[in-house]
Amino acid sequence: MQQIDHLLPWSACGTQRTLRVLRFGSGPRKAYIQASLHADELPGMRVAIELKRRLLELEAQGRLTGTVELVPLANPIGIGQMFQATHQGRFEFNSGKNFNRDFPALTEVLAARLEGQLGHDGEHNTEVIRQAMLQSLDELPPAQSELDGLRRLLLRHACDAELVLDLHCDFESVMLLYAMPQHWPRLRSLAARLGAEAALLAEDAGGDAFDEACALPWLRLREYFPEAQIPLACVATTVELRGMADTEREQCQASAEQILGYLAEQGLISGRWPAAPEQCCQATPFAGAQYAYAEHPGVVSYLQPLGAQVRAGDPLFEVIDPLSDRHSVVRASTDGVLYARERLRFAQPGLWLAKVAGNTPIRQGRLFSD
Repeated sequence: MQQIDHLLPWSACGTQRTLRVLRFGSGPRKAYIQASLHADELPGMRVAIELKRRLLELEAQGRLTGTVELVPLANPIGIGQMFQATHQGRFEFNSGKNFNRDFPALTEVLAARLEGQLGHDGEHNTEVIRQAMLQSLDELPPAQSELDGLRRLLLRHACDAELVLDLHCDFESVMLLYAMPQHWPRLRSLAARLGAEAALLAEDAGGDAFDEACALPWLRLREYFPEAQIPLACVATTVELRGMADTEREQCQASAEQILGYLAEQGLISGRWPAAPEQCCQATPFAGAQYAYAEHPGVVSYLQPLGAQVRAGDPLFEVIDPLSDRHSVVRASTDGVLYARERLRFAQPGLWLAKVAGNTPIRQGRLFSD
């Protein structure tokens, strides 16, 4: 194992923060896995601990047939953001920005750099594009903040990987994946291995999240250079490892083993591994996800368990105002899976309380909430 430490720029005087990347194996084929970019989402970090232990074993056994880069703690800024004993790892205190938004969008600078360099050899084009990505990131102006520096370091380590897994979780959630629809055929077996109950697909969900910053340039470059053979050479997904409290050892060990089985299936680990289950959840458009909000403040009682199959009109939760006794029931507006719930139990303005994955698009524009 190689340990790579990067100092973040713009730390306060007398302090410094370090991003640590662990590199296992060697070879041109590469997978990149990071955890807890939202630093208070700890199931990914717990899974990464198990991945590190197992990758050390597999490396010692000579079973890694490619390179695996692992970032067990992808957000050294957010990990220390505590307010009155409550972890605040989703938004940076200094800027108020979401840690998983606004990653460098490389498509246009890549298109200008690659003009006249791409032909009909897809394998050659892949290497040319990956080198152009690295060079483009290196030539960006100096980072203006710790957050800018962190984003660039993470993207630089991931942009030349053929497989990128960004490990997150929701507040209370089933296992699920976010991905581009073009990548679903290669990710279906990962979803099956993990026992995912939902997979939400969008070509561009808005906000320049990390996984799309890695994968979307390949699709866009095809549009810029339609005569060239450009593979979709980076398959990227955000894996939601259930809810924020799901850090139990046995569960996280199992998730790590399922991820390793997928890496083996993709040819990055040798040896005998269990086959992916045949059964898998149905992938649905991210635009078909209902975000359900309360109509007024009050105490929330959920009326459906996580993973419930609901139909339009089914009750999701009720809200009761303790002073006025105003009572309302919020219902599903689509058929689908109740895949996430807010952990707080008092309705706040503009705060979603439940999410349902439906098959019929009902939203447009930017699909991610902050």
